[in-house]
Amino acid sequence: MEYLSFDIALILFAVAVAAGFVDSIAGGGGLLSVPALLWAGMPPALALGTNKLQASFGSFTSSYNFWRRGLVQPRRMWGSIACTFVGAVLGTLWVQRIDPGFLAALIPVLLIGFSVYFLFSPRISDTGAHSRIGEPAFALSIGTSVGFYDGFFGPGTGSFFALAYVALLGYNLLRATAHTKVLNFTSNIASLITFIIGGNVVWAVGLLMAGGQFLGAWTGSHLAARHGAKLIRPLLVVVSLSISVKLLLEG
Repeated sequence: MEYLSFDIALILFAVAVAAGFVDSIAGGGGLLSVPALLWAGMPPALALGTNKLQASFGSFTSSYNFWRRGLVQPRRMWGSIACTFVGAVLGTLWVQRIDPGFLAALIPVLLIGFSVYFLFSPRISDTGAHSRIGEPAFALSIGTSVGFYDGFFGPGTGSFFALAYVALLGYNLLRATAHTKVLNFTSNIASLITFIIGGNVVWAVGLLMAGGQFLGAWTGSHLAARHGAKLIRPLLVVVSLSISVKLLLEG
């Protein structure tokens, strides 16, 4: 409870609102919430576990809103959901054994490349295109690998999923974002379970921030569904570049 003085609790709640809003549209909410938890005095393992708790509420809220609007049908995503879950559990377990520092040099380069793709590719729009691979292949390749990445490292997961849905399955950007949120929720839950087993969650803080995540994600997902690619595309670019800058500065 030392993390929950009134001033700190208010700041963490406000950060969670902003993180939920950004994450529901373009991903990258962890760029705000994890540093805030570290600033509040949490050790890294507790900060990461608590972040997964509050982020799970935000990704669930976004997924639910997109489902209500008919933009995603989770029953048709069980292959991708299962592969993402398994990948995220394995990634969360491996991050406790292997130094993830080598990814810090690679991920910014990939995200900058993705930003260029998001800006200039004609496939990034409100209009769908032809798929290049089947759903089972997508589940095994993208679901497992990006799920593993989210459990192992995390920054840019939403960008990776969104790009894969657009480039490989031909989804328009709004539909890709909706499906991305379902898989984000899956990887969050998988990592959260692993952190809970390890005793690395501060429940009082996580549940407080979950309320902020709910408000931010509810608002952001409604705006994304209403405005489509003209809102999602620039936010994806900004978030991807922000993650790149953060990782490069830390490196």
